[in-house]
Amino acid sequence: MVTVDGGALEQLGKRVRAGGAEKYHAANAAKGKLFARERVALLVDEGSFVEDGLYANALADGLPADGVVTGTATIDGRQVCLMANDSTVKAGSWGARTVEKIIRIIERAYDTGVPMVYLVDSAGARITDQVELFPGRRGAGKIFWNQVRASGSIPQVCALFGPSAAGGAYIPAFCDVVAMVDGNASMYLGSDRMVEMVTGEKTTLEAMGGAKVHCGESGVGHFLCKTEAEALDVVKRYLSYLPANWTQQPPTAEAVEAPAKADLAALVPASERQAFDMRRYVKGLLDEGSFFEIQALWAKELTIGFGRLNGEVVGVVGNNSMFKGGVLFVDSADKATRFVQLCDAFNVPLLFLSDVPGFMVGSAVEKQGIIRHGAKMITAISEATVPKICVVVRKAYGAGLYAMAGPGFEPDATIALPTAKIAVMGAEAAVNAVYANKIAAIEDEAERAAFVAAKRAEYEQDIDVVRLASELVIDTIVEPHELRAELIRRYTAARSKDRHFSRRRHGVTPV
Repeated sequence: MVTVDGGALEQLGKRVRAGGAEKYHAANAAKGKLFARERVALLVDEGSFVEDGLYANALADGLPADGVVTGTATIDGRQVCLMANDSTVKAGSWGARTVEKIIRIIERAYDTGVPMVYLVDSAGARITDQVELFPGRRGAGKIFWNQVRASGSIPQVCALFGPSAAGGAYIPAFCDVVAMVDGNASMYLGSDRMVEMVTGEKTTLEAMGGAKVHCGESGVGHFLCKTEAEALDVVKRYLSYLPANWTQQPPTAEAVEAPAKADLAALVPASERQAFDMRRYVKGLLDEGSFFEIQALWAKELTIGFGRLNGEVVGVVGNNSMFKGGVLFVDSADKATRFVQLCDAFNVPLLFLSDVPGFMVGSAVEKQGIIRHGAKMITAISEATVPKICVVVRKAYGAGLYAMAGPGFEPDATIALPTAKIAVMGAEAAVNAVYANKIAAIEDEAERAAFVAAKRAEYEQDIDVVRLASELVIDTIVEPHELRAELIRRYTAARSKDRHFSRRRHGVTPV
């Protein structure tokens, strides 16, 4: 039997906590990267971290904690579980005990019903240890199995500081949101050398899987951060809007008024052809300073994020005509789908702010599967049982009405502003669709213009918002300055709604 006296154990603990060799610390510092334990200290409440598996692989040479820090802590007084790759230890690569530590901490988060935080900076699996870490029942696949099981049960958030390579790239992919540090963070299934060997393509890790690529093009990343401190702040802010687990309600904050200078009526142009920034509208409607936008750089025609109304958390989905006219594309449909499911999982009421011309049409988007992706979005809207309110700010045309939780999707209310229009399509398109031949046959330009104007006026009268209210298509019409108070009252009334949806195990998603 081997025994360790107190002094030797203390020295061993110091060596383990110091991480890898000094040259690796220096190399990281030169890139603006913090030590894994420094990241943990910046994130959690002082003195709250309790580490597990400190002595993992302690008998091996040069593998302190086997390259990963795991344990429990509090963030702003709320309990979390976390893991942090130590990139000073074999570039944060995974060995068998690394994998076991990660599995155990996710299992603990799930079993205790607290959020799981991933601080990722890893070169992937150690090929030399593949038999021990890769294929078995407690191998790397069990990490992802546990993440999938925990999804929607507990919040999972990732801050990515360096690479997340090969199979390890799926740790961020299974998280609710991913914050990536620009210049250092990357995700990729195969390295640039492997890509060239397999496909002949010459590329770089940054061009293929850097933070800008994933936050602006692929949509796998959600927040592009300039510094590690900013990424850690994203983790804190994200968790501040969510409950510890699916059985609890989101945390309430002190009620704050909307910005005093916000004039919602002035933000919406009278002409449909004139764009406006839905993000400004959202900020003017919610509690001041509370809007937390998610995926701001990807599929910008749709704005999503958390905010608060009178201190209560809501999830916002709004069309932004500043980008692509607010038309829904493949990516924006996916963006909405995932966010709606996130809010529904964690009991966050949904607010839809509609200014949508509909889904994009044409051969390019049809080949991309716009129908399939639109069906996913409409499925998510249908299945969401949290309180949801649809506000038609300016227009809701075609299937865009359905995708924005229109009357047929059992919203707790459909509210129209005086500027609202609901129709299969806009007046100009409708008149052209019905009367194209007749318009073409009118040779006199003035007569043609008068005919078109008359038919447009008829169409506008047919879809008049007061008529829609009289037919109970919409529940009420409110002035912009009354909208915030109306929403607060209606969400309060809907808080105790029954949330059963369908007699089944689960639906078949139109993937």
